Amino acid sequence: MRYVFEPPVPVAVPVVGIDQQFPVHRIYCVGRNYADHAREMGSDPDREPPFFFCKPADAVVNVESGTVGLFPYPPQTKNCHFEFELVAAIGKGGKHIDVEQANEHIYGYALGLDMTRRDLQNEAKKTGRPWDTGKGFDHAAPMGPLHRAIDVGHPVRGAIWLSVNGEQRQRGDIAAMIWSIPETVAYLSSFFELQPGDLIFTGTPEGVGAIVPGDLMVGGVDGLGELHVEVV
Repeated sequence: MRYVFEPPVPVAVPVVGIDQQFPVHRIYCVGRNYADHAREMGSDPDREPPFFFCKPADAVVNVESGTVGLFPYPPQTKNCHFEFELVAAIGKGGKHIDVEQANEHIYGYALGLDMTRRDLQNEAKKTGRPWDTGKGFDHAAPMGPLHRAIDVGHPVRGAIWLSVNGEQRQRGDIAAMIWSIPETVAYLSSFFELQPGDLIFTGTPEGVGAIVPGDLMVGGVDGLGELHVEVV
């Protein structure tokens, strides 16, 4: 097949322990999946279930284990926020997936940052417009390598935390998700046919906040190591 121009190299994420890459298809993000974060964003988690938005696949910034990734401070914002999350990677596609079978569709897990131009997102909320400029910009999804579920299991509890310049800013437990990861996968598959290569950012605990160039973000989830990202 001939193309008008050379297609871009597929986006892929390294996998821990093997010499293979995980090709990224789509990035889905769960909104307000921790009750305390929903409250800090002005919502009532008892009445409003999580919802979904997307980021482009090429928003991924790969950060190898033991290295410091670079996040370029984005243009057109004066209030860029961090949201640290556990990421689930789909290895087996499907639609209308049962909750009980959802883990069978998950290839592995990674650490990720849902970087957000909060001022642009807030303006979009006020005017009823899409969140694309607030959530789907270049470099908006720094993440670490994938840990295979066959190696680490399917986490249901454990600390999730993030510090900025050594000061803890976010801390919670993944057991506090409003919707568990299997429930999220099952519900999301009722809207979209999930495909191998899909990534699901599963929500962030309370404590989100602004960063500026020069800041160092360090986040972790029990059993999955740490993610180090510097704002440049």
